[in-house]
Amino acid sequence: MGRNLIETIMGAVVLAVAGFFLVFAYNHANLKKIEGYEITATFASVGGLDTGADVKINGIKVGTVASQSLDPVTYDAVVKLSVAHGIALPSDTVASISSEGLLGGKFVKLAPGKSASMIAAGGALGPSKNFKSIEEMVGQLIFLATSDNQGPSGQPPAEKAP
Repeated sequence: MGRNLIETIMGAVVLAVAGFFLVFAYNHANLKKIEGYEITATFASVGGLDTGADVKINGIKVGTVASQSLDPVTYDAVVKLSVAHGIALPSDTVASISSEGLLGGKFVKLAPGKSASMIAAGGALGPSKNFKSIEEMVGQLIFLATSDNQGPSGQPPAEKAP
């Protein structure tokens, strides 16, 4: 009988610690969706960006990705961003998609400009920076490292005259 009581108490303690951990993780993970006004950004490629991903300015979460769609005319990716009401973005703000690391998710990085006019709710950002995946950057690095110092035509560069 004593053994069952100890196992029951230990099980309750384990469940309590697990519950505490889940509450702590939820409160500190900043998973809450930020309600705000919507703006639109257009990208050539979103490279795995998910709906609900963070929108950040200087590393601080200011919004979330509300939706993604494909423009049927230009075939660009149209991303709707929900930005917190207290954040006013200049009209020359530039959006780019960044990665949180090698194994991390993607997020939208906003770089506010210096314009005096602000983007209104429902407005669109200007030109966005195209996303380059880590695979593309590694491929370019390998290409540059193995190019054997060749010129643009594939021939060695011409020697300079003395």
